[in-house]
Amino acid sequence: MFLEPQSNIPGEHTTGSIEVICGCMFSGKTEELIRRLRRATIAKQKVEIFKPAVDTRYDDEDVVSHNKTAIRSTPVQFASDILLLAGDSDVIGVDEAQFFDEEVVDVCRKLANNGKRVIVAGLDMDANGKPFGPMPYLLAIAEFVTKLHAICAVSGSLASFSFKLTDSEKTVELGEQDIYQARNRKYFYEGQREKEKQKKASEKK
Repeated sequence: MFLEPQSNIPGEHTTGSIEVICGCMFSGKTEELIRRLRRATIAKQKVEIFKPAVDTRYDDEDVVSHNKTAIRSTPVQFASDILLLAGDSDVIGVDEAQFFDEEVVDVCRKLANNGKRVIVAGLDMDANGKPFGPMPYLLAIAEFVTKLHAICAVSGSLASFSFKLTDSEKTVELGEQDIYQARNRKYFYEGQREKEKQKKASEKK
């Protein structure tokens, strides 16, 4: 279990930091983000959490995990809005960071350089198994990285990939278990090859 950096205890000097919580769909990223933010609140730190306005799966405003754990948040259109709205917060949470553009990297860096503890959660890979949006850059500049795993829907082993059940080629497509499955490497790439085979067969008709 992740333990908070000692330098971020109230009343002690802090240099600021960036923590990234990543993993595939259904791995518990948002749940872990909420856990850390609630602990910061218990420690009497000022906390703000932001999410991209496009993420309206469970609620227009609150950050909600797949297990329906929720915390108040502020939806923003652009990463730069986070700088304007963070105010005098000690801890800033950012959920679904993969949906922001690369500007979110500079935003997180500036906040951390100003002594803030920044906690970011997001998918590290998209449904094609490729690094997702700004996440690789955030992982590179973070002091702390936590990679979570889900359970493979096919084998029951640990899963690191988000497999899309539909033929849609959209990189950004909101959905739950109706669209996505967590899979391990073997079954993710088997599924990708099967979809490619079906696509080629369809094109020949």
